[in-house]
Amino acid sequence: MAKGIREIKRQIKSTQNTRQITKAMEMVAASKLRRAQEKTEAARPYSEKLREVVASIASSGIDASHPMLEKRPVRRTAYLVITSDRGLAGGYNANILRRVSNELRDRHSSPDEYILYVIGRKGRDYFRRRGITIAETVTELSDAPSFADIKAVAARAVKDYELGHSDALYLCYNQFVNALTQIPQVEGLLPMEPVSFEGAVQNYEFEPSPAEVLDILLPRYAETLIYKAVLEGKASELGAKMTAMGSATKNASKLINEYTLTYNRARQAAITQEITEIVAGASAAQS
Repeated sequence: MAKGIREIKRQIKSTQNTRQITKAMEMVAASKLRRAQEKTEAARPYSEKLREVVASIASSGIDASHPMLEKRPVRRTAYLVITSDRGLAGGYNANILRRVSNELRDRHSSPDEYILYVIGRKGRDYFRRRGITIAETVTELSDAPSFADIKAVAARAVKDYELGHSDALYLCYNQFVNALTQIPQVEGLLPMEPVSFEGAVQNYEFEPSPAEVLDILLPRYAETLIYKAVLEGKASELGAKMTAMGSATKNASKLINEYTLTYNRARQAAITQEITEIVAGASAAQS
C-alpha cells in the first residue's frame, strides 16, 4: 500500500509541474497574441493606401491592362500555404493542411496541375512526407514577422504568375476571428478582381504614366495581401496555442484533483488497516 501511495504522490507532483509549464505557455501566448494583433492593425493603413491608389488608376479611364488583372485558362494553379514552425497549437495546422489536401484532391488529377509555396516547417514537412514538390519554402518566422521575412516567397509566387508559370494563385491560411476561433481559408489572389475603394478616391497625378505606375504597384499590392495573410495566420497560431495550453492547464487541474482524492482514500485505507492490525495485536496479547 505504501508503494501505491508513493506512486500517487509522484503522479500528483508530475502533473503539478506540467500544469505550471502549460500555464506559463498560455500566458506567453496571450502576451504575444496582443502584439500580433497590434502588428496586424499597424499594417492595415499601408495596404489600404495601396488599394486607394490602385483604385484611383482603375477609375481614371486609362487602359489598365496587366497580366495580374487578366483571366486566362487555368492549366496550372498555385497555392501559397501558411502554417507554423512548431506544434502545441491544437488543430491550427491540421485544419488548414486538411483543407489544402482536399482542394488538391478535388481540383486536380495530377501533381503537374499545381505548384505549392509553403510558409512554416509544419506545412513543409507535411507535403514532403507525401512526396509533393514545393517550389519555395520559408521557415523560422518570428512571432512578429516583418515583410522582409516573407518577401522572397511572396515575390516568387507573384512573379511566377506574371511569367505564366501558373494561371491562378490561392492564399491558404487560418483567418483569425478570436482566440477560440480560426477559420481555414482558401482565397483567390490572382488574377485580381477589379479593385474598389469604399472611401472617396483621390485624384493623383502619375509620373511617368498611370500604366507604368500600375505595373509597379500591382505586384507590391499582391505581396502586401500575402503579408497580411501571414499576420492573420500568426495571430491565429498564437490564439490556438493560448487556447490549447489553457485546456491543458484545466485538464491538469482536473487530474490533480482526481489523484488527490485517490491519494486521500488510499492513505485513509492504510491508516484504517494499521489501526485494525494494532487492535487485533492488542486483543491477541490480552488473551
